[in-house]
Order: sequence, then structure tokens, then C-alpha cells
Amino acid sequence: MTDHGRAVARRMYAAFNNRDYDAVPGIFAVDFRSHPLGTTGPEHVAPAWRRFHEAVPDVRVVVEDTVVEGDRVAVRTSVHGVPGQPPSTMLEFLRVRDGRIAELWGLSALNRGH
Repeated sequence: MTDHGRAVARRMYAAFNNRDYDAVPGIFAVDFRSHPLGTTGPEHVAPAWRRFHEAVPDVRVVVEDTVVEGDRVAVRTSVHGVPGQPPSTMLEFLRVRDGRIAELWGLSALNRGH
């Protein structure tokens, strides 16, 4: 599971950075649960990414650390390109099932200046 969890996390960030909204169904499970968005289903991901890209056109996420244990993946990233802010830290925790992200929790330092 270690390689699968790490790989799907990397695919998610690559798709986000490349604005590859068509990749979403191959990354997220059909019953994907986003705790930050409060939604169920991968169909909510691409519209949320689009809104963020429209609001912050230069945003990009850089993976700094990835820790995998069983079906859980913890990722520390830095978020770059937010106007008026230095790169900020984001932590996301994923549950992976059958090579796709089934659940996501997240914390971000955006708008906090650290």
C-alpha cells in the first residue's frame, strides 16, 4: 500500500497543479468524502479546484513530506503563488482504497501568514 498511497497522492497534486480536471475520476473513489468541503463524490472536486484556480491563478502546491501507514497517507505541502502571502503550509490526510483517494481531511495556514 505504501507505493500506491504515495503514488495517488502525487497524482492528485500533479493534477491540481496542471489544472488536469479530467484526471479527477481516476484519482478519487466514487464515494470520495471531502471533510474540508463537506461533500461526497468526486464530482465536487474539479469545480472546487476550478474556483480556487480562478481566484488564485498562480497557485501551485509543492509536496514537502509524505508519510504512509497502511491505507493512510499524510502529506505536508507548501502552497505558493497566493498574492501577498509567503508560501504557506498545508497538511492533508488521505485514506486510500483500491488505488484511489476515498477520504480527505485537511488543515492549511493560508491567510494566517505562516
